[in-house]
Amino acid sequence: MNQSNDMLRKIIKIDEEKCNGCGLCIPNCHEGALQIIDGKARLVSDLFCDGLGACIGHCPEGAIEIIEREAEPYNETLVMEQMAKMGRNTILAHLEHLRDHNEETLLKEAIACIKKNGIDLSPEAVEERQVKVAATFPTLQEAIKQTREASSPSCGCGGSAPMDFRIDMDKVNAAGVTAASAIETPAPSELRQWPVQFHLINPNASYFQGADVVLAADCVAFAMGDFHNRLLKGKSLVIACPKLDSNKESYVEKLTAMIANAKINSLTVPIMEVPCCGGLMQIVMIAMQQAGRKIPVRKIVVGIKGDILSEEWS
Repeated sequence: MNQSNDMLRKIIKIDEEKCNGCGLCIPNCHEGALQIIDGKARLVSDLFCDGLGACIGHCPEGAIEIIEREAEPYNETLVMEQMAKMGRNTILAHLEHLRDHNEETLLKEAIACIKKNGIDLSPEAVEERQVKVAATFPTLQEAIKQTREASSPSCGCGGSAPMDFRIDMDKVNAAGVTAASAIETPAPSELRQWPVQFHLINPNASYFQGADVVLAADCVAFAMGDFHNRLLKGKSLVIACPKLDSNKESYVEKLTAMIANAKINSLTVPIMEVPCCGGLMQIVMIAMQQAGRKIPVRKIVVGIKGDILSEEWS
């Protein structure tokens, strides 16, 4: 079945004429997608803008608004073409952003685009802007010569900056835990990434690509003492409360993108036995219908004392 990959999604738009570069929006961007570049607030990457508009109320000039537009699934080459129009400083901020969020695949695509278009990113060409270079990304070292370690973080990501913990967890699992040490040492966390709250996650992040995902009601992990080992191990995590969370339409949009674009492999949906938790399965069914792609879904009902009451695949 041939379907267009375009999807209508919300994203912020900044009026440069109104923006005075005050920077009050920066710490209030949950995903760290905004930076002050050349005296103006800039959306340095569509990848980390969820369109929720947390920054809007903090702009004293009314320079930020949310718009809806048809957009392809995130494409680094297209984004780099937009970055080029905004100047070299913005390109470098974008590269730093990808590096800081461990988006290695996208970073390599960006560098390939830079090389293809002959964009000069040497320090002299960008007024000595310092760029952080990670040893894990040698391709960035090839693209940007003679750069120095930045003295401060490049973006105001705060507590919602995406982080991929999978490498650390692989080391823990490879080392193993003996029976004796398990008694003395707390069980290791099986969390593989950050953030986990549905409003904050980026549905196209690398740790969702082809992944088995747990979409859990908020209360489940508190009720189940063995949640990490029994349900979370080896999977990426998203949490939500189908009763109390607002703007659940965005949950449908994000889950649709995860199924259709990130091609997640399966969904495990643990919910509590209380009636209001059933809304999480409704979100899953709607998203799967909109994505036009069926994936295995494992529904688990957890009792308020932490025991599993029922489990079924669909």
